[in-house]
Amino acid sequence: MSQRSAAVRRETDETTIEVTLEVDGDGAASVDTGIGFFDHMLTALATHGLFDLTVDCDGDLDVDDHHTVEDVGIVLGEAFAEALDEKRGIVRYADRRVPLDEAVATVVVDVSGRPFFAFEGTFSQEAVGEMQSVMARHFVRSLATNAGLTLHAAVEGENAHHEVEALFKALARSLDDATRIDERRTETPSTKGAL
Repeated sequence: MSQRSAAVRRETDETTIEVTLEVDGDGAASVDTGIGFFDHMLTALATHGLFDLTVDCDGDLDVDDHHTVEDVGIVLGEAFAEALDEKRGIVRYADRRVPLDEAVATVVVDVSGRPFFAFEGTFSQEAVGEMQSVMARHFVRSLATNAGLTLHAAVEGENAHHEVEALFKALARSLDDATRIDERRTETPSTKGAL
């Protein structure tokens, strides 16, 4: 199997971001976005998805967290798309439901090449640390759109920290499952022959 990895850099007037991704990793993470809770969530994504991930982001945090979180989602989505390339042999579909104390999150994913995002639920508090809770949903949308994923997500609970963390862990586990190589399959998993 060839190495499924990518390095993506994006620079705008709002953010400068460098991401490296190894899909078949060990869960090692080195993350610095300037937003402590977001760093914690990206580290959880790497740890629970067994992705090796580095993220270095210099964003306009003097404005707010929006551009940093959104743009990291864009770049990480591009990295997944590049690393998976033609998607030969992948499982393609996966779903996970992950609890964290009173909270639970569900993510259903199809590595389809057709971006679509749906979300159900609300976050119980407006912010966790310096990150607006709604930016968790926006991050997942940005990742799905730029990775070419059909992704349905839902959260429920009483504590936004737990709700967001359960969401990132469910995202990690479903992406790990969907991007795994099925040893029985050598071609792209589609009747069209391409994704």
